[in-house]
Order: sequence, then structure tokens, then C-alpha cells
Amino acid sequence: MPGDTRRLGEFELIAELFAPLAAPGGFGLTDDAAIITPPVGSDVVMTKDMMVSGVHFLPDDPPDLVARKLLRVNLSDLAAMGAAPHGYALGLSLPPEVGDDWLRAFAAGLAADQREFGIALLGGDTTSTPGPLTLSLTAFGFARQGRLLRRSGAHPGDAVFVTGTIGDAALGLMALRGALADPDGFLAGRYRLPRPRLAAGAALAGIASAGLDISDGLVADLGHLCSASRVGAVIEAALVPLSSQARRSIGHRPALIGAVLAGGDDYELVFSVPPDAAGALERGILGAGVAATRVGRIVAGEGVRVLDATGVDITPENPGFRHR
Repeated sequence: MPGDTRRLGEFELIAELFAPLAAPGGFGLTDDAAIITPPVGSDVVMTKDMMVSGVHFLPDDPPDLVARKLLRVNLSDLAAMGAAPHGYALGLSLPPEVGDDWLRAFAAGLAADQREFGIALLGGDTTSTPGPLTLSLTAFGFARQGRLLRRSGAHPGDAVFVTGTIGDAALGLMALRGALADPDGFLAGRYRLPRPRLAAGAALAGIASAGLDISDGLVADLGHLCSASRVGAVIEAALVPLSSQARRSIGHRPALIGAVLAGGDDYELVFSVPPDAAGALERGILGAGVAATRVGRIVAGEGVRVLDATGVDITPENPGFRHR
């Protein structure tokens, strides 16, 4: 994290960089707390994610992209529940090498995504640390009462779908580490800057029987859905949607299919749909402007199996990222 390591004082930092990002309910960040007033008939939905330098992003990643990723992984959680974003609280634990230049670029990244996603800052906290840069964000959104999309609710016979393409972020991290070619930077971009599927999540509420976002890997996160729903699932590897860049990489190195199936940070949605909801799904997803692809089915039992085109079990031994 090169650059000017001079540091504004805590209150100067808040006044210069973060007060301009505040929502009306944040009172210009001059009070001890904020207010959230949900629309009539809506629930408040809350989620929290943390990112640590060297674990969830690379130490030399551009600070504006770090900020946008931090916000977007939380927006992805709101999308997974079918909620619309409203505001967020920010926590920064800053080592000495993070100076004002880095923080100004970080704040500019937040400002850019606030404009894009219609969300604003409600409050937060800053501390110093001798350890790695640690970032925390708590996002709040609104969802219509009784319309939350949850992990539980899938039943045998439901189809399993995903949005977008799978595995780009895992391959992008490999590219950023020099282990994979990425001539146009597409894969690295997918790792550094997720695309929260907010419109898709809102469209799926009331259609999908269960769903969540793919943060730990397709196999692992579908496994979380299965555990909550007390069912099993089968993924057909040949159906998993891939970008042209991922297909090219796998064409050169077929073993990379394991990284695609088990790699994290895609922040696409994986969800189950009852057989009688196919028409509603097609209409809803069309309006959300994102592709949804059937990749498998819910079955009785437990756990997730992955089958190749010949029916051979190729379930990865390590299904995805574990936090501890």
C-alpha cells in the first residue's frame, strides 16, 4: 500500500472523507447513532461482512476497488435475500502504512458505488492496529414483508439455477498471483469488483424456493442451501455457465474445473425453483437483465454431488472456502 503515510486525525478524517457520504439518517456523522425508517409494509434486512488484507483482497489492490468490493459483497447478501439497499455502517482498523492518499481513494470508491446503487453511509468507527488492514461493513436494506428469499425452502424436484457465469473470480485471483494468463484482465476484474445481483434477487423473491449468493464457492454454498433445507443436490458440471475467458483457461488446463466449482468470490446467486414456477422465473429474470442457467436439481438426502457429462462423480474434495 504505497503512498503518503501521513494520517488525518480521527475527526478530520470523518469530516473530510466520510461525512460527505452520509445519508440524512446519519446526521452528517455528528451523532452517536443513526436512524432507519423502513417503508410501510417492509422489513429491515441487515448483513455484515469483513475483509482483511492478504485474505480477502491483495495488499496492492487499488484502494477504490477495495472499497467497492467491500460494499458490493454486502450488497450481494442483500440481493440474496431479495432486499433493496438503503444504508451502511463502516468500520476501519488501520495499520500505520495506510495513509491519507490511500484513504482518499478508498472514500472515492465508496462514493462511486453509492451513486450507482443508491445507498449511503449511516455511521461507523475507526481504530488503529499493528496488524493487517481490516475493513468491516454492515449494510441495511428493505424487503417486502413475507417476501424474503431464504436458504431454507428447497424441495426434491426443484431445479437449481445460477445467475451469470461461475468461476471467474477464482481464476482471476490465480491470474493476479501470476499462476494463470489473463490477457484482457477480465478474470482479475471479476475478482476485484463483484456484481451484486440486486435486480435478480428482488425478482426471485416469491418465485425461488431458496437461494443465497456464491461467496465460498458454488459447491460449498449450494451445500449451505441444502443443509438449511434438509435436502441434497446434484450439479451437472457440463451445464455450469462459463465466460469465454474461463472456457479458454480450462481448455488449456482441464484441472481448473475444480477451481471453477469450488472457488469463491463469484457473488452470483444460486437458487432453487419449483417445477411450476418456470414461467414466472423466465419473466422475472428477463426483467432483471441477467442470465440464469439451470445447473442441476434438488434431491432427497444430503450434500452436493457433481457429475460430469458421462455421469461420473467429480465432486471436489475441498468444496469451497472455509473461514476457519
